[in-house]
Amino acid sequence: MTKCILRLVVFVVLSAGSFSFGSAADGITKSTEKVAMHDGVHLATDIYRPESQKGPLPVIFMRTPYNKDGNKSFSAATAPHGYVLVVQDMRGRFASEGNDSVVFHNDGWGNRRDGQESVEWIARQPWCNGSIATYGGSALGITQTMMAPNAPSALKAQYVQVAFDDMYSQGTYQGGVWRKSLIEWWLKASQFDPKSLEAFVKHPDYDAFWAEGNAEAQAPRIDVPGIYWGGWYDIFLQGTINSFVSIQEHGGPHARGQCRLILGPYAHGPFDGLKYPASAGKQPQAADAFRFFDYHLKGIDHGVSTEKPVHYYVMGDPEAKSAPGNFWRSADTWPPPSQPTPFYFHADGRLSAAPPSSAKAEKTYRYDPRDPVPTLGGQNLVPPKGPVDLRSIESRKDVLVFSTEQLDQPLEVTGRITAELFIASDCPDTDFTAMLADVYPDGRSMLVTDGILRARFRKSFEHEELLESSQTYKLSVDLWSTSLIFNKGHRIRVLVSSSNSPRFDPNPNTGHAFRADKQTRVASNTVHLSAGHPSHIILPIYREPTSGATTEKVSEAKP
Repeated sequence: MTKCILRLVVFVVLSAGSFSFGSAADGITKSTEKVAMHDGVHLATDIYRPESQKGPLPVIFMRTPYNKDGNKSFSAATAPHGYVLVVQDMRGRFASEGNDSVVFHNDGWGNRRDGQESVEWIARQPWCNGSIATYGGSALGITQTMMAPNAPSALKAQYVQVAFDDMYSQGTYQGGVWRKSLIEWWLKASQFDPKSLEAFVKHPDYDAFWAEGNAEAQAPRIDVPGIYWGGWYDIFLQGTINSFVSIQEHGGPHARGQCRLILGPYAHGPFDGLKYPASAGKQPQAADAFRFFDYHLKGIDHGVSTEKPVHYYVMGDPEAKSAPGNFWRSADTWPPPSQPTPFYFHADGRLSAAPPSSAKAEKTYRYDPRDPVPTLGGQNLVPPKGPVDLRSIESRKDVLVFSTEQLDQPLEVTGRITAELFIASDCPDTDFTAMLADVYPDGRSMLVTDGILRARFRKSFEHEELLESSQTYKLSVDLWSTSLIFNKGHRIRVLVSSSNSPRFDPNPNTGHAFRADKQTRVASNTVHLSAGHPSHIILPIYREPTSGATTEKVSEAKP
């Protein structure tokens, strides 16, 4: 299982197109040190120094829970560019001492700051010239976000791929709902101490425990510019976006305005539902790690100072040659200009820009947690992931389906998406899900993105408030973000239900504390569709700016 995880992370790193990795190069000297933390725990750390480069050099630093030995070939890329590569096993992992529980909670900015202490140690070594960058994806990206607040001044730049910046809302309890398949599978497959899982389960609300893993809230204390690289179908998509936006706009003076955002049609590993054209892999030069590191660590520009900060892939129908979309666009800010446009749900199954006119209209279904809606694609760690055909679940009685007519012209949706639902339930707690789909002319209903909200967290993730039977409530379901042109002849579709398992842990509907018992109830859940309670989805319809956004002629990122 651990090897499987390692292969996944290697895919994530390679897919960024930033480094070219081969076998370990000749002319590189390797040494291993046991770096002492303030509590006496020693972390195993490999140092790869190019023999041909004299004097102290800048350093690229990676921290991993997946065995530092698996990263030795990276030195073949870093050495020719004049960098020392340093790779470290995280606390309690492989050759490092200590205990790995609670995962990522030893890597932050408070009393437990393994990453920052390691940066300080590197900066003191005679082979380091005092300038350090960090690099890596997934868990190796998360360790970077955790070390960024109040980081040592020697840390000059970061390249963070597919990583959350808020462990609660993006990593464990999305919409207040346990990300079951992601967290439980990953912890078990990686053979982490079971105490991590126990700790996460004990904290279903956002509290001080989770504040230790919320780097986004620390943005004003982050003074390190970074490239934030992610995918539209990735498990941590919104974390990638939020990292960029929060630091680009609110970071310290060296970080603010100096960051980059790269978003493509990628998942956390390969997917089969749709095959995007070769342009998806030809990323802009802004995705090149060495250009960014050379600028911030060596003062070599390479055009970095004049490039736009945002680069994202606008998806389209990848099977129709004449379809619009499937190109890279650059912009000055995220999100780009858009018109938030409500599309309303109607009792007859229509999805329309016209609001409902009926004084009373609703749809009710029974949600049984013992028979949840099965997961089909989406932002998952393990298959199925990415864009998957949803037709097999659309006929279920506990799934409401709303569709537009065939579009008479293409429609671009770029930005964050929210479903506003007016609901009622006969249970004290339940979940509501929303899925956005692109319906192809042949009938395939391909998932674009989805979201979920646990009703007890409708006002706050810090304080729970149960439902009262027969009362109507307004819920906002966050579907995260996307950039997609729905082609002419396609339809836009929204699915509303109350489960998506095992992607999310099914709500037992009892209102009891999380996993306090094994009791369940069948919920009768209602979605209101009237003029007074018009449930709808808000789509950010892209508006061409007068300036600031361009379709890119991509010069592929190179090492």
